[in-house]
Amino acid sequence: MHLFSTRYYDGRLSDQQMALLQYQRENIHYLSEEVLRLQECLSKYQRTDVGNTPQVDLVHLLASRDQELRALSAEMNQVHSELQLARGLIDEKDSEIQRIRLSNSQYVEENDRLRAILGEWSSRAAKLERALEAERLSNIELRKNIAKFRGQLHKEQHA
Repeated sequence: MHLFSTRYYDGRLSDQQMALLQYQRENIHYLSEEVLRLQECLSKYQRTDVGNTPQVDLVHLLASRDQELRALSAEMNQVHSELQLARGLIDEKDSEIQRIRLSNSQYVEENDRLRAILGEWSSRAAKLERALEAERLSNIELRKNIAKFRGQLHKEQHA
């Protein structure tokens, strides 16, 4: 029954009206407490100094945060993949550098060995050049002596 459909008796409310008013008071009290609780919840998530943040804004804010987190997670995964790729490339380059250093060391050793051989051959060549020069001088001296001897032999035969 509605509150206005029942009549007053002796200036007082009927029992049904009293029960309905009591129910409505309790309901209003409950709803007031619920509104306060929801306002406290909203104030926890409030980002501005303006009164209340509408529920739609909170949902949008949470959705955008979720999207940001997903984007950051994807970016982190991408960076992690790039980091692993970079580490792989660095490992390859390190291996290549090690091979080059090993080859370089082998070339240095071979170069040192060839320098030692070249030094030995240079020393032998210098000795041979000195011996050849001495032989040439000796040959020149021998020709002079032969020429002198022939000259004397020729004089003795004609004299």
